[in-house]
Parts: sequence; structure tokens; C-alpha cells
Amino acid sequence: MKKKMFVLMGLALLQWAFIGSTEACTGITLKAKDGSIIAARTIEWGGSDLRSTYVVVPRGFTQNSFIPGGKKEGMTFKAQYGYIGLAVEQEEFVTEGINEAGLSVGLFYFPRYGEYEQYDEKNKQTSIADLQLVPWILGCCKSVDDVINAVNSVHVIGVDSRASTAHWRFMDASGRQVVLEITNKKAEFFENTLGVLTNSPGFQWQLTNLNNYVNMMPGTAAVNDWGEMKLTSFGVGSGFLGLPGDVTPPSRFVRAAFYQTSAPQPSTAIEAVRSCFQILNNFDIPIGVESAKGEQPTDIPSATQWTSATDVKGRKIYYRTMRNSAIRCIDLNTIDFAKVKYSVSPLDEVREQPIINVKIK
Repeated sequence: MKKKMFVLMGLALLQWAFIGSTEACTGITLKAKDGSIIAARTIEWGGSDLRSTYVVVPRGFTQNSFIPGGKKEGMTFKAQYGYIGLAVEQEEFVTEGINEAGLSVGLFYFPRYGEYEQYDEKNKQTSIADLQLVPWILGCCKSVDDVINAVNSVHVIGVDSRASTAHWRFMDASGRQVVLEITNKKAEFFENTLGVLTNSPGFQWQLTNLNNYVNMMPGTAAVNDWGEMKLTSFGVGSGFLGLPGDVTPPSRFVRAAFYQTSAPQPSTAIEAVRSCFQILNNFDIPIGVESAKGEQPTDIPSATQWTSATDVKGRKIYYRTMRNSAIRCIDLNTIDFAKVKYSVSPLDEVREQPIINVKIK
């Protein structure tokens, strides 16, 4: 069993280590008129099927962190709050989730810009692997303040030097959202009032870069007189001519911020959830575009393997996948986390997009 776990962990870490633009998480946030707040995101990886699952974790469930070498000998952590997590590769690696207190946590790829402290054996009992930070926080925190205090009390480590670093998004039921980045071996939190997050470079750089698009506006540009010549739009949408369309993190950040802030405010939580999925349609990455000419693309339907939306006040998490675009919902209000058993289930019971035949009467 230990050997099998080590092999699985090595596979997961190697996949996270050598990916390029295919690992392209995009996060947005929408607020509804009824006070609901939705944190949504995509997760991409075009190298192979991530075998994603959802994990049901009851109160009192105990886990151990991995340390370098693949052993589960790091920090022991026990869940004070029950939660639902969406995991990749193996059940310990929850990358997105919400707990019963309404805290939403997500891990985003952050290559070449993060730097964790080196693992020190004497800190074994206070060391948490970066890929297990999400489940640890979901189990022990209910607010952003709790998160900040918790992270500052531990040592966040990488367990494979070849793997990329990550950064994280946290949002509690009040709507407060922060981003955690660990650079130069130091944890730093940034208030995220915009509600957008992608990948590298750092979050503060991404906010500054938005100023390069100060001319963007929704709608259609007005007629512009160039001497005796009148320049007119070829069609609607010319107000955002020049909006970057590639899949690099800075370009996705700009597009996400533009689409999010120009979207009409939804009235209710469910309208906001639907709007999030519609906006994030624009960030689906088809298989093939990230492969060099002559390379054989991976045999999966999409590089965007799943998309989720989390209602922090309503305590619900919604998701759809590359194999089934139907939106599914897990309602934490229907779960007794004092009695429910720990379980792991695939995001897709049937790994194929359903097609419904329309009968003509």
C-alpha cells in the first residue's frame, strides 16, 4: 500500500511539475443583488486525465501531510469542520472546496514565482505539503482571519523539488477574499477586492497590468473623425478591441476582469452561478492549441477538465466537467457532517457527454 501511494503521489507531482500553459486556472467572483457571493474557477491540464473526484470529509476526520520522499509523516490535522473538496490525481490533493462554515478555498498553479522554505526535519509536526493546504484549511478555519493565523503558524513545504509552486484563493461567508503567495520563503496575503485570479506572475503585478487596458469599455466605440474620414465600427463590441485572446495567465486575468465587471448583476445566487459558468465558457481551452506542431495531443475531450462555482453563503458547490457539461450541485446543508462517512466519488459516474435525442411530434 505504501509503495502504491508513493507511485501515485510521484505521478501527480510530476504532472504538476512539467506543465506549461496547459495548467491555466482562472477564477472570478460574482455578487448577486440578494447578497449571495459566488467564487468560480476553471482547472486545466492538457497532459492527461486528472481522474478528478469529490471528497466528503466529516468532522473529526484525521489526515497526515506528506513530506519529501513521499511519506505521510508531516503534520497531523483533524477536521473541526466538515467539507466537500474537489481533488485531482488522488484524494489527498483537494484543489477546490467549501466547508460547512462557508469558507471557500482554491489552489491555483503559480510556476517560477513562488518559493517555499526548505523542509526541516525538526519542523515535521508543523509542516504541511502545499498540495494539502486546501484540505487542512477547510478543516480548521471558518474565516479569512482564521486562515491568516493558521498559515502563519505552520511551515508550507513542497514535497518534490521538480514540482511547481502554487498560490491560493480564500473567501469566507462575509465575502472577504484574499490571495496567499509564498515568495522568498515568506507567506504574504493580499486583499482581493476584484475577485479575479489566474496564475503567474504575482497577483499584485496582474492588478498593475490592468492599467494597460484603461481604454477598454463594454459596448461599441463611437464614430471617430480622422480629419475628413470617419472611422466606424464594423460591428458591435468594438469598445473592447484589443482585449487579449490568448491563454497566458496575464491575458486571461485581463479578460476575466473585463467580463466579470461588465456582466449585469444577477438577482439571485442561482442566477449568479449560471452567469459564472457562462463567463468561464470563454476560458475553456480545447485540446491541441497548447501542443507544438507535430506533437500528438492527449486523448481527452478538453484541457479544461472541470469548472466549479461555490456559493459561500448558501453552502453549495456546483461543477461541470469536460465529459459532461450539465451543472451538478452538492448542497452542504443536506449533509450531517457529524454522522456522514468519509467518501471519495468520481466527478463523472459516466465518462461520456450525454446526448439527448429530440423527438419530433
